[in-house]
Amino acid sequence: MTQGVFHSTARAQSPTFSPLYRQIKDFLIRSLEKGEWGPGDAIPSEGDLAARFNVSQGTVRKAIDEMAAENLLVRRQGKGTFVATHDDPRSFYRFLRLAPDDGKITQGVSDDFSCETVMASAEVAEALGLAVGDALIHIQRVLRFADEPVVFDQIYLVAELFAGLTLATLRGGERSLYSVFESDYGVRMIRAEERLRAVAADRESAARLDVAVGAPLLRVERTAYTYGNKPVEWRLGLYSTRHHHYRNELG
Repeated sequence: MTQGVFHSTARAQSPTFSPLYRQIKDFLIRSLEKGEWGPGDAIPSEGDLAARFNVSQGTVRKAIDEMAAENLLVRRQGKGTFVATHDDPRSFYRFLRLAPDDGKITQGVSDDFSCETVMASAEVAEALGLAVGDALIHIQRVLRFADEPVVFDQIYLVAELFAGLTLATLRGGERSLYSVFESDYGVRMIRAEERLRAVAADRESAARLDVAVGAPLLRVERTAYTYGNKPVEWRLGLYSTRHHHYRNELG
């Protein structure tokens, strides 16, 4: 992009005022979406980006700071700034807010037991912006911690984005589910929205989670989004809080 073009182009595309650093941020996000820099890649230095956009380094820094706070980018002291990736073990359970009551963090094990193509129900279609009856990939799994079944997940994916996904693929290694989506299908989960409510275990969830029928569970509905605020995954998780609690940081 030639110098001086950025300002007029950005203003022509938006009838409302947006701070300059936000315009830089939006442009960087579009570059990530187009694959200019892939997960784990280093992005250009603040100086190089400032020259590219014909703005100050402070403006670029503010855009990058906000993207780092949103887990889109990762700063590494003395090394630079990198595109965040789900391959980083620290991000394996970025969207999972369960914590053990005793404070002893253990690595979860995903027991995926079903992966099939289904038709979208009204509830899932609405969450994913699809039509009722559109094709979805439906995954069922149990997430275990210290060999205790803690989460029973039913996961629905936009089928056209995950063609060829099989149960064998899901069971094929130590990668997290989102790492598989990112590495094998080029779909990176950027953010998620959740709704929580208390429910009683039915016969199936009681058997999956090794609790009594009627035991209290936490029902968590999650819609996950990729670049462009596009919903690509809806999941219904039933959480056993026998030895775990839901933890979130506010502020």
